[in-house]
Amino acid sequence: MRKVYVCSALRGDVEENIRKARSFCEFIVREHEMIPIAPHIYFTQFLNDEDAEDREFGINAGLSLLSECDELWYFGDQISKGMTDEICFALSHDIPVKYVPEHEYERYIKERKKANEIQY
Repeated sequence: MRKVYVCSALRGDVEENIRKARSFCEFIVREHEMIPIAPHIYFTQFLNDEDAEDREFGINAGLSLLSECDELWYFGDQISKGMTDEICFALSHDIPVKYVPEHEYERYIKERKKANEIQY
């Protein structure tokens, strides 16, 4: 099965950005039957993005995972510095890069938000 690296923002509204990244992963699985690789969801469970050493480890570990992926898909209207670094890494390693416009995944974001509002 093909692996897709999920490239999206983390900083800013971290909680909301992680929720969005989960929706992007769901979109990749349900619409494309591919394996989403989203290290910014996983690593933030035990690394502190505000700690320089943790952040550096997370970035390097993410790039290591990216090197094993078939494609990188980036989401969102704004590209952060971290996203730029991942995109440049992919391009320099001949990993195809795809921009996924909002209209392709917005249904999944809305469904995720609704599900989160209903949970108790």
